[in-house]
Amino acid sequence: MSATLRQHIEKITPLTDAEFDYVYSMFTTKKIKKHQFLIQEDNEVFNDYWVVKGLLKAYHTDREGRMQILQFAMEDWWISDYQALNNHTRATIAIDCIEDCELLALSWNNKEKLCDELHSISNFFRKKSSLGYVALQQRILLLLNKNPQERYNRLYKLNPTLLQRLPKTLLASYLGVSRETLSRLTHP
Repeated sequence: MSATLRQHIEKITPLTDAEFDYVYSMFTTKKIKKHQFLIQEDNEVFNDYWVVKGLLKAYHTDREGRMQILQFAMEDWWISDYQALNNHTRATIAIDCIEDCELLALSWNNKEKLCDELHSISNFFRKKSSLGYVALQQRILLLLNKNPQERYNRLYKLNPTLLQRLPKTLLASYLGVSRETLSRLTHP
């Protein structure tokens, strides 16, 4: 687990053995079963999570009771309610497990401490935040400007293994289409 986290971080910034040992000491391991919540709406959020194993979904339930999926997270991805985590407010989204999950949790306080003490980790999280913002912007533009087939093709191109792991109802919700429409979409 520590080796995969180190590889993940070092895709962006190198660390000495001592630096990595210190960084890793700030994480805690969390195991969650399929269908269990990592974060529930209106609860406090204390951690950012890196996915070691498994698949999660982040979503909001609208007034009509429909699930609006914002994000999926699988191995090597980060997930949290960042609005609640960074603003110290209550969660506005829920995150639950689609599969059994093993996560590394990094508290807001430990993340701040690491960023204050290690320039390389501050740089790592700055770049990860920027990449996350770009991905979110692309997702919004896809929903606004592309038809369902184009959205499906883009997701397939970026994450073909993700599509194989998702139940059709969740995939349809993420793409903003009905289950019937999803059944008519084809791989590129």
